[in-house]
Amino acid sequence: MLPIAGENAHSRYLSEDACKAAAEPKELMIIEGADHVDLYDHMDAIPFDSLQSFFEEHLA
Repeated sequence: MLPIAGENAHSRYLSEDACKAAAEPKELMIIEGADHVDLYDHMDAIPFDSLQSFFEEHLA
């Protein structure tokens, strides 16, 4: 599980709670300085390298 939330998203707590309750493998990714919609609208805010690394490790 890889929940991703913006540091300033008012819904961030949902990702944090889901990650706490999830089984491994899991990693909570908080995007510094981002809010909820930044992760939809700003391609430069999305950490594609980190996403690729997580999925390559856990879906291989």
